[in-house]
Amino acid sequence: MNSFNNFNLDTEILKSLDILDYKIPSQVQSRVIPVLLDKKDILVKSKTGTGKSAAFAIPICNKIKKLENKLKVLVIVPTRELALQVKEEIEKIGRLKMIKCSVILGKEPLKNQRLELKQGTNVIVATPGRMIDHISRGSVDLGDLDYFIIDEVDKMFTKGFETDINTIMKNIPNTSCKAFFSATVDDDLKEICNGYMRDYEYIEVDEEEILKNQIEEKYIKVEKQKLKYDALKNVLYKFKPETTIIFTNTKKQAEVLYENMKSEGFLVEQIHGDISQERRFYIIDSFKKHEFNILISSDIISRGIHIDDVSLVINYDIPSDSEIYVHRIGRTGRAGKRGKAISLVSNNECRDFENIEVYTKNKIEVIDIEYCEKDKIEYQKTIKELLNKYALLENQEQDEFKGEVVKIHISIGKKKKIRIGDIVGALSNIDGLENSDLGVIKIYDNYSTVDILNQKGKKFLNDYKEIIVKNKKAKIREEK
Repeated sequence: MNSFNNFNLDTEILKSLDILDYKIPSQVQSRVIPVLLDKKDILVKSKTGTGKSAAFAIPICNKIKKLENKLKVLVIVPTRELALQVKEEIEKIGRLKMIKCSVILGKEPLKNQRLELKQGTNVIVATPGRMIDHISRGSVDLGDLDYFIIDEVDKMFTKGFETDINTIMKNIPNTSCKAFFSATVDDDLKEICNGYMRDYEYIEVDEEEILKNQIEEKYIKVEKQKLKYDALKNVLYKFKPETTIIFTNTKKQAEVLYENMKSEGFLVEQIHGDISQERRFYIIDSFKKHEFNILISSDIISRGIHIDDVSLVINYDIPSDSEIYVHRIGRTGRAGKRGKAISLVSNNECRDFENIEVYTKNKIEVIDIEYCEKDKIEYQKTIKELLNKYALLENQEQDEFKGEVVKIHISIGKKKKIRIGDIVGALSNIDGLENSDLGVIKIYDNYSTVDILNQKGKKFLNDYKEIIVKNKKAKIREEK
């Protein structure tokens, strides 16, 4: 399918996709969306960077009814980072349908999560252990579940989550559609899936074609490891990428490279296994916001992390596992956009790189480049201009839905026994506002928030400073 219009999606979903600039379905989206709309079980082999999250987010959001206050979808993922990214994708696609998505993670207060679930949610994105906690405490009802999705299912079973998945599966209704997504699929995984799903459809995305069409791969021959740093600078100054991820094989190499680049004035950060999860997430979020433009990483983010618009991936070290190479370069050329991947290959790494070429069925071109002082000056100028531009955009509050959706703060909440229906009733009595203009509503202890859709939020704020909710006056303002 060459258009999302061909899937017979709801008007609100199509409008969200248009706002998000999702124009043409990727290969995995074209194959997965119609199957999930028909609620058929599937096992999907697809690398990250192919639009996989949207492939399941679009049909599940389409199936959920507007203002429905039941749990309809459960998504299980192996990591906190991936959970937050999947939640973000679902909320963006489902925003105009008022779809509520909750993320349930370990190391966060159970009490707060139980309160959120008690208010009602349409979608839960969770890690396995914490989901089991809520099931055992009875704080989640899976009886009306339409979809059960596992992302990175291969990771689940290689990292010891099989018992947790079995426990969760026992609570999933037989009528639920099951969709498992994986970057790798072998006979063992298929056998496991046979135990969870009946007559499932197996979908395998043509990844070789994706790599050829979306990612320009090159390599530079470097005699010795110690000469790689100069080769790295050649690449950066010559190609002048806006954003770069540099992969190393070890955390020690990541640290050494980070210190060297930082001392030369590069805007660089590093992440590896010794850095806390919270710190890693903060660094990745800062990278997405263009607060710096070079990220050095061990293979901790070679898979499962969604970072749009990465201009260049550099393999500072060549992995011995060809699959890791594919995951690494998949950080660029995402969601239909072109990207570039350059590998620095020392004499000792030639065999591993030849194996990569065999694995990917791709003869990668060797290049030889050198920078001049003018290239260096132009690169530094370009990066400075880009950082200034993104800082300005950040101050202006980047939001694809800005203008279309305005979040309103209402100064009344649960302590006054306010429910979602009370907010809907109060706003529906306002001239010019209809139920179809109301988006996601959340009730907190002392206040509530509501998305006003269809470009009516600003006018509403101009016309009203307070409203009556359940016979009580409540002040309103734009939520910051």
